[in-house]
Amino acid sequence: QNFYEFARHVARCLYGSKALARIILGSYMVRYPLGGNLSWALQWLVGLQALGHEVFFVEKAGYQNACFDPTNREMSDDCTVGVNTVRSLLEQWELDDKFCFTDAKGVYHGIDRKKIEKIFSSADLFIDMGTHGAWLSEAATTGMRVLVESEPAYTQMRMQNALDASLAVSSYDAYYTNGLNIGTHASSAPTGGVAWRYVCNPVVSELFVPDSSPPDGAAFTTVMNWQAHEPIEFRGVCFGQKDVEFKKFERLPSLVDVPMEIAVAGKQVPNRELVANGWRIRNAQEVTTTVHSYWEYIRGSIGEFGVCKNVFVATNSGWFSDRSAAYLASGRPVVIQATGFEGHLPCGLGLFAVRNAEEAAEAIRVILRDYKLHSVAARRVALEHLDGKLVLGRFLHELGI
Repeated sequence: QNFYEFARHVARCLYGSKALARIILGSYMVRYPLGGNLSWALQWLVGLQALGHEVFFVEKAGYQNACFDPTNREMSDDCTVGVNTVRSLLEQWELDDKFCFTDAKGVYHGIDRKKIEKIFSSADLFIDMGTHGAWLSEAATTGMRVLVESEPAYTQMRMQNALDASLAVSSYDAYYTNGLNIGTHASSAPTGGVAWRYVCNPVVSELFVPDSSPPDGAAFTTVMNWQAHEPIEFRGVCFGQKDVEFKKFERLPSLVDVPMEIAVAGKQVPNRELVANGWRIRNAQEVTTTVHSYWEYIRGSIGEFGVCKNVFVATNSGWFSDRSAAYLASGRPVVIQATGFEGHLPCGLGLFAVRNAEEAAEAIRVILRDYKLHSVAARRVALEHLDGKLVLGRFLHELGI
């Protein structure tokens, strides 16, 4: 927190009280107010603010029963829990008066309709990061409209299949993807008729306190959704989710001398089978009740072992997770399934890309032989390749902001 007070002070000294640019980020926080999701959006909001910009957050329900209540684990139109959670979280960075949520009945929470429309008309940039075009009419007079998609290959297949008319090519001034191989010969994914630019999921390193000494009895962990959404078919091939890829690694606990744990949510999780193979199971919603519980879960781990969605892996999309970035920034080594990101991020110290259980087991053994070396290296990867100042600074520079 002190870092951000200092960053804002430096920005005021250099540029006066006026922000460098007015930026609106559209994504989802209120609808699913759990720690992992909130952390993902927060890296963008706080990272952009730290660069000296005036930042706003907008979101719409978009459909009936869009809001998840973590207390009763039910979906409804009641956005009370989500709105209160987001307001309380953003207050820590003086952003609590800079968000707007429109519920299923069209009621505005936070910034009212008249004011948010005025903000859109005076904004330099609107970043659509998961609203599926819900704010494009308000952004019609915004200086620039940019799509940042975080489901590489899946998004492009939907566009190619013409399943999502809201992602029409003419809707945005620029298109960005987290899939660093999309549109290149390295990936088999389509482009959806778009010339894609690239941006990694940023991590605000100062939000994470590195520690090279994990607690006794700690495990390699991850937070995951077994089936985040339905499979997609493209040109006769069906692409699935993490449930498909996890089978390649199900016997990993028997190959290593360290606990292996997954905090998992989603449909049809085979808990008995996983436990029989030696996995420790946690409820993902319980460990991600808040942003801080999510970060503490990461910090309480030895490192991360995780698999990726089948569609990311099969197309060699080049995707890399914001969750893995948070592990790295916390000084927690990461062993993650290869998606093609290994052609863009340094692997072998603190970060390992693996394709099967044997490779994962060897990577874990290497880490445990000199844990401090790999812990320090993990933090270095975050600082030198994924830090918000670098990633977001480059992103805005490319846009001329």
